[in-house]
Amino acid sequence: MSDRTMARQVLLFISVLSLSSVHGQVSYSIPEEMAKGSLVGNIAQDLGLDIKRLKSGNARIHVGNSAEYIELNKERGVLLIKERIDREGMCRQTTPCALHFQIIMENPIEFYRVTIEITDINDNAPLFKKDAMKFEISESAVIGSKFVLERAFDSDIGANGLQSYSLNPTEHFILKLQGQADGSKKVEMVLQKPLDREKQEQISLVLTALDGGEPQLSGTVQIHVTVLDANDNAPVFTQAIYKASLVENSQRGTLLTTVSATDIDNGSNGLVTYSISSSIDGILDLFEIDESNGEVRLIGKVDYETAKHYQIDIEAKDQGGLSDSSKLVVDIVDVNDNSPLIDMMSTSKTIPENVPPQTIIAVMSVHDPDSDNNGVVNCVLSENIPFTIQSTSNGFYSLVTDSDLDRERDSEYNISVTCSDEGVPSLSSSVTLTLQISDVNDNAPVFERSSYEAYIIENNTPGLSISTVKARDADWNQNARVSYILEDSSVNGVPVSSYVSVSADSGVIHAVRSFDYEQIKDFQFRVKAQDGGSPPLSSNVTVKIMIQDQNDNAPQVLYPVQTSSSLVAEMVPRSADVGYLVTKVVAVDVDSGQNAWLSYKLQKATDRALFEVGLQNGEIRTIRQVNDKDAVKQRLTVVVEDNGQPSRSATVNVNVAVADSFPEVLSEFTDFTHDKEYNDNLTFYLVLALAVVSFLFITCLVVIISVKIYRWRQSRILYHSNLPVIPYYPPRYADTLGTGTLQHVYNYEVCRTTDSRKSDCQFARPCSQNVLIMDPSSTGTMQRMQNEKNILDEPDSKLEQKPPNADWRFTQGQRPGPSGAGGPPEMAMGTGPWPNPPTEAEQLQALMAAANVSEATATLGPGTMGLSTRYSPQFTLQHVPDYRQNVYIPGSTATLTSNPQQQQQQQMLMQQQMAAQHQALQAQPSEAAAQPEPPKPAQTPASKKKSTKKEKK
Repeated sequence: MSDRTMARQVLLFISVLSLSSVHGQVSYSIPEEMAKGSLVGNIAQDLGLDIKRLKSGNARIHVGNSAEYIELNKERGVLLIKERIDREGMCRQTTPCALHFQIIMENPIEFYRVTIEITDINDNAPLFKKDAMKFEISESAVIGSKFVLERAFDSDIGANGLQSYSLNPTEHFILKLQGQADGSKKVEMVLQKPLDREKQEQISLVLTALDGGEPQLSGTVQIHVTVLDANDNAPVFTQAIYKASLVENSQRGTLLTTVSATDIDNGSNGLVTYSISSSIDGILDLFEIDESNGEVRLIGKVDYETAKHYQIDIEAKDQGGLSDSSKLVVDIVDVNDNSPLIDMMSTSKTIPENVPPQTIIAVMSVHDPDSDNNGVVNCVLSENIPFTIQSTSNGFYSLVTDSDLDRERDSEYNISVTCSDEGVPSLSSSVTLTLQISDVNDNAPVFERSSYEAYIIENNTPGLSISTVKARDADWNQNARVSYILEDSSVNGVPVSSYVSVSADSGVIHAVRSFDYEQIKDFQFRVKAQDGGSPPLSSNVTVKIMIQDQNDNAPQVLYPVQTSSSLVAEMVPRSADVGYLVTKVVAVDVDSGQNAWLSYKLQKATDRALFEVGLQNGEIRTIRQVNDKDAVKQRLTVVVEDNGQPSRSATVNVNVAVADSFPEVLSEFTDFTHDKEYNDNLTFYLVLALAVVSFLFITCLVVIISVKIYRWRQSRILYHSNLPVIPYYPPRYADTLGTGTLQHVYNYEVCRTTDSRKSDCQFARPCSQNVLIMDPSSTGTMQRMQNEKNILDEPDSKLEQKPPNADWRFTQGQRPGPSGAGGPPEMAMGTGPWPNPPTEAEQLQALMAAANVSEATATLGPGTMGLSTRYSPQFTLQHVPDYRQNVYIPGSTATLTSNPQQQQQQQMLMQQQMAAQHQALQAQPSEAAAQPEPPKPAQTPASKKKSTKKEKK
């Protein structure tokens, strides 16, 4: 394979580990010396990761303290060469040579192990440390004599390393390679032909070292052989391999061992010198050998973590140039000289206080390069913190929460992680992680007191500050911002918000109104404190407000009662002794406490030497014996004063009569003058009552006038309507020409309104188009007005007759029988009252006359539709010879007369009307067929009674 074009060999395997933090491992194999940006492998595909996950998880490569040769392309999900890799410079002769790093992602925290093996390419040619090798060989050297040559050093390994040597020319010497235990080869030059100094004193040879790479590389060195005089014995080491142990970090000059070689020659040919001929790079910088005595000493610093053992080639040479070689194997002994290395791979700086236990807050790797127990690491945390450390895999640890967190208890943790190995003495390393605990709204506001009480003096100014409630929230920032809210409640049926208000920010309680102690002495309500968290938390507290009394009410005198309309006097007999109880002034004060303590004083009196007032009880007593000289009329003025500051008072006048008898008092008090206080309230009420009565009178007057006008307009509408009108004779136009038994004709009047519900009578639609008016002032026919509309024109209206009015009355002149005789003229006209009720016989005759009218009613046309059959105008009372007066129809001014001429005129008029109606019925058969029979009027209780009597008879 060539240096740049050989195919990249990738060995991929993925192993899913059982531990939760390490999700996989992938290995690649690439050759060294690849160019920058060369593709190593598709890490996203090989690990089964989405490229979006690489971006969202902020994937990155963690190499620890090593150089970063590989980079991650998150856009493509591939690993690329970042820096040129020289396997020889990185691993020297160590095999295999590999890069180890981790790919870490966050949210959630994941990491993967990646191992990249660096394969060797043939980029280094074999190299000799010396430019030339010189040998002095005695000519007496026997055939087969060996001369150890310096070995070449090739930094490459394997097939690319040193493979063979060649020696030219080969006339006297041949090259012999001898394998050794460590895999290297010892190069010897063997004499195959005796030397002859006289023929050739100097021999020049070329030693070529060849590797096995493609293309094959080589290195050469010149060998100068000087032929000496004979020395036929070479030095011989006492041991072929020497072994020594060296503790790492040993001081310079430390003796490893002493090698020894002997030469049986005498003289200078037996003098042996020692030298190190090792071809391993760096050996000469670490070790040296004394040329004369063979002591091997340390001149450099050895580290067990760098190399665990060394192999040193030692050569012994005599003065004649003969030599022998041996090997010194030095084992490095490890000591606990490395502290554990702590690498914080991923950390969280802030977590909320309500995270559940076992939440990962940090992932770290811990490595100790020492061996055995010196490399065994244990990590612990500082005490009394709610965290623990867990080992997730070999060398990897997770820092997790161990219990519930509370920001109000600890808002910040300085977590100290200490990792110690098991060496003697033990070495440790520590790292401190600062973790902030963010607040969660998990604490409700708490009031400073379980309940509040506040006092306020009555008659306060609205808006006055009463008290302040204060609550604290252990949370932080917005979650600790407390707002105060007045909870809805009522005090004596009134919302508490009309009494007090609470400032939402400060919790100050203000009075909304002015309080009156006499109305309310105390009340309580609840205030809620609510924080600004989401969701908000709250608590409440009871606040009791107590009103303090103020002397704002004067005393009220209950007795004696002061009136301006009557005089009240207390009597004292003239025989009253000293201390006689005249009366007692009783007063109260609605205030409380000392504001309600009352004292009584006599302000003025007709005779101050006669009476006194008890300071505390208000009792009026005599202070001396009453005598005849004392005036009968005594007037006392008592002042009642409370104990408030300032005090308030009230006065009462007490009239006392000094007399032994009541008449004496009356005689004395008839002219007693006293002041009458003007009562403003009484005057006000009198004026108000007068105004109300006047208003009601005017209102009633307006209503009566409106009703009258309304009825007049309705009568006018009825007069001009198309309703049929029967002959009508007003009482003042009564017929005086009658010659029948009854002196007057029956006059009757049909009255109705447009509203059938208010009518005395109801009619069906008339059949005739014309009506005959029997007014003396006008004769003829009047055409019904076509343009006037009336609700009675509806052909489908079903009309009913209402019972007659209950207030029918007969006039004195219209009453039949003797009871109606001898009336004034206005009674004959039907306008006078009915002073005397009709007798039972008179009522019976009227009912019998009405019952016989039914035959005459049949001859009436549709013009008489509203009348009952018992009120026919053709009815006469000739069969009742005892009663010569007219018979009047109750509820009407019409009269029934027995005048034959009048009856004939009426019969002719009815026949004309019936003929006209007959023609109308022929023209409108459907309407005539729909006409109902006129209903009979309902009987009054009196008529029912008379009918019953008639049937019995």
